Amino acid sequence: MRDFIHRIGLAGFLFGTGLGAAIHPAAAASFDCERAELAADEKKICDTRSLNDADVKMVTTFDILTGLLPMGSRGTLQEEQSSWLKKRQACNADAECIRNAYSERMKQLDEAYKGLSRPM
Repeated sequence: MRDFIHRIGLAGFLFGTGLGAAIHPAAAASFDCERAELAADEKKICDTRSLNDADVKMVTTFDILTGLLPMGSRGTLQEEQSSWLKKRQACNADAECIRNAYSERMKQLDEAYKGLSRPM
């Protein structure tokens, strides 16, 4: 299975299996869109389907990758995620900035996945 995911890429696996497309209309993957006080970036993500989809894809990829990493590497991945989140938040309601932030983060997560040790 790991070889199969490696060949098609983690994002391709997620969307090919439907894991990346399961969206509840009132929630992005990483936060509740019904929360009373949303930050500007969160509101834009909730209001824009393509950004909501990008959030679902990113957080699903992050969660799967976290489970595949050895314990010592998980902290680093989580620190990188926190830094990335601050960058996304700095976009405020700028959809293009948010879209670029997700694109950049997905490239980083894909690279982290490619760097995983695989049994021969």
